[in-house]
Order: sequence, then C-alpha cells, then structure tokens
Amino acid sequence: MSLSARAQDKKPVLRWLGQSFFVLETSKGTKIAFDPHAIEAFGRPVARADLVLISHPHPDHTRLESIENRATAKVLEGVKMAGEGGRSSRSVWNPVDETFRDVKVRNVGVFHDSSQGALRGRNSVFIVEFDGLTLAHLGDLGHQLSEEQLRQIGPVDVLLVPVGGVYTLNGDQAKRVVAAIKPRRYILPMHYGNKIFDDVLPADEFLEGQTNVKRMPSTNELPLDASLPAKDPVIVVLGPKKE
Repeated sequence: MSLSARAQDKKPVLRWLGQSFFVLETSKGTKIAFDPHAIEAFGRPVARADLVLISHPHPDHTRLESIENRATAKVLEGVKMAGEGGRSSRSVWNPVDETFRDVKVRNVGVFHDSSQGALRGRNSVFIVEFDGLTLAHLGDLGHQLSEEQLRQIGPVDVLLVPVGGVYTLNGDQAKRVVAAIKPRRYILPMHYGNKIFDDVLPADEFLEGQTNVKRMPSTNELPLDASLPAKDPVIVVLGPKKE
C-alpha cells in the first residue's frame, strides 16, 4: 500500500489525559487539545498540540505548561475576563467560529452552574468538525441545556460530558444532557473521580443502568470511525494513560 493510501486510511484518534484534558488528532495529523490540567494524581501529563481550546478560566482547565510546544500552539479561550482588574473584572463569553487547518471550530456559551453563573461563572462548549465527524466538549457544564443552546450546538457524533458532580453535572444530570443532545456515535464521560483522584465523584451513577458501555482501562486512546452506524452510541470509558 502506498503512503498516500495509508494516509487516506488513517483514522482520527482521541486521547484522554485525565479530568477534562483530551487531545484529538485528525487523520491529517492536526492535534487539538482541550482543557489541559497539571493534576499531580494524573502524573501531570504533557502533550503536543497545534490548537488548544480552553472552556473556562479555572486552573484545572488552563494549564498551558502541560502543552509541550505551548510557545507555538494557537490558544482559543471560550471565556475571557473583561474590565480593568479587581472588582471591575468580570467574565464574558468569547465567541469562536473559525477554521484551523482541516478543522472547523466554534463554541456556545453556557454556565458552570445552575444559577446562571452566580456560583462558578461562565463556561463554553466547544464544537469541532473534522474528518466527517462533529465532536462537542462540554467543559464544566453545570446545568441542563436550553432549546436554543441545543440548537446552537447542533448534531453531535462524539460527546465529551462531565459526570462527576460537585462542580459540574452529576451522573443523573449528565444522562439527561446526553438524552437531549442525542450524540450519534460516541459518548465519553470526563471530569470524574477514580481510585487515584477523588476530588469529584466517580462515574458510577452515570454508567449505572447503561447497556452500551465499553470499558478500555488499559488505554487512553480511542480511534474514531465516521462509518460507525449513527445509532445506539457507545459509552467509552478510557484509562487516563496508555499502559
């Protein structure tokens, strides 16, 4: 098989580095990082990225030191601080709608809590289109989505959803958000606790009663297949690193 044929056969890959930190690599090799952290329990993972998407300005989602080539990577923030600092500072959504190499990126403004941001501020859902697929990273979503927000997000093939409660949706709330978005191919829980990180709840409540769960504890990598039937999406539970 020629090099060009192999390149055409290459599937995009999604890698989970713990919490809400993912790296998506498209079939053309473009790497998009979401919400990098530097949490010690996850080994302070480091990754390369061409584009970094930050859902909101909290320290477990903004650690650019976890991006190996941070000096050259493009960074897009879904929420920014406005004002002159001090008491005049406030967060505002930062609209994104652009094409980066072979990827289309946009965002939808949402909240970190169920009180219109009064408790934890604003959050941003990033929607990424690549290789015939659409991925939505919900960041630290803390509420059910409105009809207008669902319309703005649109059809989704791959959904990354927080399920650990405490600071975000809990398992039951996440199930309702998933039912509203109706992802077509893959659902990946994120921002949940495990035996090495217990600041938030485990994914048990979200997974309870689900019949379409695929557990992959020995790897943090998921090849994405655009030809997968767009019904009965699989819930994939990755390990935070590749063994």
